[in-house]
Amino acid sequence: MSDASRIPRGIDAFSPYIGTTATYLTAGTPETNAERLGVLPKEVAQWTSFSVEWIPLYTLYCDKLNGRTTAVTNRLYDIIDRCITFDQTYHILDRIAASPNVTIVDLSTFNIKKGALQKTTRSVATTPISEPVLAALQALGGGSFYIKCRSTTSERASILEGADCVQFVYVVGDTPPTSAEMAGLSKDISTKACFTLQLGAGSSAKYLYIYFRWYNTKHPELAGPWSSMQMSLIM
Repeated sequence: MSDASRIPRGIDAFSPYIGTTATYLTAGTPETNAERLGVLPKEVAQWTSFSVEWIPLYTLYCDKLNGRTTAVTNRLYDIIDRCITFDQTYHILDRIAASPNVTIVDLSTFNIKKGALQKTTRSVATTPISEPVLAALQALGGGSFYIKCRSTTSERASILEGADCVQFVYVVGDTPPTSAEMAGLSKDISTKACFTLQLGAGSSAKYLYIYFRWYNTKHPELAGPWSSMQMSLIM
């Protein structure tokens, strides 16, 4: 499974990462680093294309007065998302990590924590999450909702650090629940910040009453506070 922490999600952090790694793959003689690590030419070409596409957009983004538009910002985030999807599809970083030829420099360049770079001890948070979930609901019809969750400190949908999913409880009907802890509510989790909740076409014309919170499945005692109840007509 790909390590989600390897490729930076932030624009300013991703910029040096994609530039450095794209250059690194094609460096080396007579054998390039990509050849040594088993990365195929077509994969190198795709990885490099992310960097080529990134550079002019990031130049605009750095011009806060004239160039940093919403369109430019969204296109940069789109490149990050496509790079992550590409890695998850072809397991580029996993294969580099597993290569018999991998070196400490390789691991450091690609932000792969393994062996000498892997921390020998991992600290476990002991303080419950205090950040609430901000959730946006979009009725899709047919009894389905598209839901996007984020924290108050993030402009993009993402799972809060310290949590590994969003937990939600809900009920369909005409009478709102008194609290998120009320008996009889349906309960579920999503490991993705954007997901679809399917309630069935038979729920149309009724109301969805739903609460959200950040949740850690390995440490449920650290769960965040429930959000305020949201209500939406089911289409």
